[in-house]
Amino acid sequence: MNQIDLAGRVVVITGGARGIGYAVAQRALNSGASVALWDIDAERLARSQRELAELGKVTAITVELTQEAAVAQAVEQTVADHGAIDVLINCAGITGGNGATWELEPDIWRRVIDVNLIGPYLTCRAVVPQMLKQGYGRIVNIASVAGKEGNPNASHYSASKAGLIGLTKSLGKELATRNILVNAVTPAAAKTEIFDSMSQQHIDYMLSKIPMNRFLLPQEAASLILWLSSEDCAFSTGSVFDLSGGRATY
Repeated sequence: MNQIDLAGRVVVITGGARGIGYAVAQRALNSGASVALWDIDAERLARSQRELAELGKVTAITVELTQEAAVAQAVEQTVADHGAIDVLINCAGITGGNGATWELEPDIWRRVIDVNLIGPYLTCRAVVPQMLKQGYGRIVNIASVAGKEGNPNASHYSASKAGLIGLTKSLGKELATRNILVNAVTPAAAKTEIFDSMSQQHIDYMLSKIPMNRFLLPQEAASLILWLSSEDCAFSTGSVFDLSGGRATY
């Protein structure tokens, strides 16, 4: 495994208690960073913090990422605990289940947009001023290949991830001369606990679209995400990086 240099950096990971976020936290700690986990699941968050603490400094904040005041408080607490925020990785997301667009309940549709798009907007809005003050930052938004292609029976999820790609491109351009780089990753499906909210039919559909004929491993995602979080990533911003096993060819 290649060494990514994050020595002395402070990495905030939303949705860091499980799945890809947890794998990113492991790799970040092994790369010399300290980590702040932001997650809504207090019980799982506490467990993950205990496990990860063996690798380095880890703090944990239970936060509802769709609430502006809660996000602002999380930023304040993280800066107090760590002294800075160098990297923001927006991993938190939900699928909202599966169904035809006309059959999905509006409340479920709105909740997926709130968590997957409004949440990253609020975290970026709150963290960017701190990065501007520092004169340095890296932001990585975890979108999805569904945001490029539009998965059937997942219009809410696909739309939220398409919006996150648009947010990434806009924010990347706004910050292009400020030493703060903003990029997105568009994974194909990774077999994590998020599968619990999907139908088997939809899981089978996603696998059928991946030429490598397997799902993404969380640690594979962590490798690319943390390269984008490092100083080695110096001339890419507002960009979208595929992790699709050959599914996306554009």
